[in-house]
Amino acid sequence: MMRMLVLVALIVFAAYPAMAAAPEGKGTKEVVTAQKQSQEKPASSRPPEGSMVSIPAGEFTMGSQDGDVDERPAHKVQVKAFSMDVYEVTVGQYAEFLRSGEARAPLDWNTMNQSAYQKRPVSNVDWADAAAYCKWAGKRLPTEAEWEKAARGTDGRLYPWGNDPPTPLHANYGKTGSHNYEALAPVGSFEAGKSPYGIYDMAGNAWEWVSDWYDSGYYKNSPPQNPEGLPTGGFKVIRGGAWNTSVRTLRSADRFWDPPSFRSLYFPGFRCAKNP
Repeated sequence: MMRMLVLVALIVFAAYPAMAAAPEGKGTKEVVTAQKQSQEKPASSRPPEGSMVSIPAGEFTMGSQDGDVDERPAHKVQVKAFSMDVYEVTVGQYAEFLRSGEARAPLDWNTMNQSAYQKRPVSNVDWADAAAYCKWAGKRLPTEAEWEKAARGTDGRLYPWGNDPPTPLHANYGKTGSHNYEALAPVGSFEAGKSPYGIYDMAGNAWEWVSDWYDSGYYKNSPPQNPEGLPTGGFKVIRGGAWNTSVRTLRSADRFWDPPSFRSLYFPGFRCAKNP
């Protein structure tokens, strides 16, 4: 009997390494698979071109006490509900507008209108071009107040993505040169740079026309509800900075201007807004 027990024990001991090896190998494989899956980021499901986002009515802080003189004073503004384009208007979208026969081509259109540039923001359009496109599309240019609320939300953030300093993951900016369409990025390229409402490229890439006439002292007397700027003026406001501007212009409160007839200085582009 004792001999039989010893024999059984020897058989079990001999088989144990092989029996133990299978769970170890399976476990290792499962861990590797789990690690691989955790490192894989799901594909971003960006809204299609032409999409708009609804911005709810409400109050936000416009301007900046720490910004340039024309950004002061920071003040509370009540804005009615509206919708804003998720992306800047692209070369491809503007090409459709030109085919309608209701518009004139921007400067350097033959250079801009290449297959490689169709998803990049259209630029070199003057204020009237931008307003005409938005009207053709059943929309309008946003007011300066609407643009800033869509860019920074209601929590007083410095940039569309928050208060962290800009990096190349947030925006297209800081490049050198001019009249370089290759330097423009396809719209929606910067996932980390979205505004709190999910709007892309509100910092960098291309300056954007808004509807307001520019006035450096407007904030001192602007109405607290739905401000629309002065009735007349010599310059129109542009917002958001561009691919060849500094970090400072990427701040959501930053204001700049162009004569409305300019089609080349600072490469202005645009996006549209719409009443609900």
